[in-house]
Amino acid sequence: MKIASVTRLITFGVVLVILAVSVVSLWPQPKRVTATAYFPRAVSVYPGSDVRILGIKVGEIESVTPAGRAVRVKFWWEAEHKVPADAKAVIASPSIVADRYIQLTPVYSKGDVMADGAEIPLARTAVPLELDQIYQSLNDLSVALGPKGANDQGALSRLLDVSAANLNGQGAKLNQTITDVSTLTQTLSGNSKSLFSTIRQLQTFVSALAANDQLVKQFNTNFAATSTTLAGERKDLAAALNLLATALGEVATFVKDNRALVRTTVSSATQLSQILVKEKAAIAEVLETAPLGLGNLARVYNPQYGTLDQRVNMAQLDDPADFICSLLLQANQPLSTCSALKPVFEALPKLPLLSSLTGSGGPAGTPWAPAPKPKLPSPDPVDPTLGGLVPGEVSR
Repeated sequence: MKIASVTRLITFGVVLVILAVSVVSLWPQPKRVTATAYFPRAVSVYPGSDVRILGIKVGEIESVTPAGRAVRVKFWWEAEHKVPADAKAVIASPSIVADRYIQLTPVYSKGDVMADGAEIPLARTAVPLELDQIYQSLNDLSVALGPKGANDQGALSRLLDVSAANLNGQGAKLNQTITDVSTLTQTLSGNSKSLFSTIRQLQTFVSALAANDQLVKQFNTNFAATSTTLAGERKDLAAALNLLATALGEVATFVKDNRALVRTTVSSATQLSQILVKEKAAIAEVLETAPLGLGNLARVYNPQYGTLDQRVNMAQLDDPADFICSLLLQANQPLSTCSALKPVFEALPKLPLLSSLTGSGGPAGTPWAPAPKPKLPSPDPVDPTLGGLVPGEVSR
């Protein structure tokens, strides 16, 4: 009886183990992405070490094997975490004693993702600096600066002694200098575009000077000559400047004492300028016709009798309508005004007797015959100076 119970228990246990193995093997596993990276060395990296993104574990290392002068590390991560196709693999060392892991960087944002079975070459991998390498670098530096290196003749010791003596008590100033240089560097970095633009403008200016080298030399020579002249006349120049200062002081005093008059004069000048601007057409007409008028005046002046001689055409008074219409047209009145006054003009009588006054009447024996012209002595030549009133000759 006991043997049968034991047998049943063993059989039941075997069935449970088989079921557990079947469940584990048949349970759907999350999809993984595998990749292979090549490192120059892989110190403290083992199968089972973490594969992380931003410090979060997303997979594990499967194998670490030598591959010539490099180390081949095969690893995987869960496919739900996207990795850029050109991602880098970095062996990170959080501390001296902690396990190292592989960090995939940068974080995926957009674009293609790394395919399953991809390889990351040496150019896209990085490893931390080992402690023994740091010690070796420090040792090399100490040897280079030691008695067998730069301090072979004590030059480094003298440099340190002189520097210590020069910097004694100047720590605060040295710190301020370093701070100011840092601020200057930040300012230049923030205004790099303006700085480069200034440099380009300076380059253009220097190129222009180089292209005009002879002119620059001539300018320098002339400037030197001017400087020499001013140096020789510095007493006269000083006296002139003193007089100018005195004159400016007197002008300032005059303006201060006569502010009201100056203001009035300026206002009057402003009004005069406005009037001139407003009447510029009339001024232009006067300037255009004045020479002709002065020339005509010189020609109508009779120096023999001291009179202004002119001929009056009284014949136009024979027809008062034509005379009045001509006056209206000379006054820039339209021709329609004459047409409107036509009935009035027709009612006006003709005055042919006025022709007798002009000498342009009918034949001899009529009431309006021209009177005989008296014989006058020939006048002297025209005096262009109008009897001395106008200086010089006025020509038409």
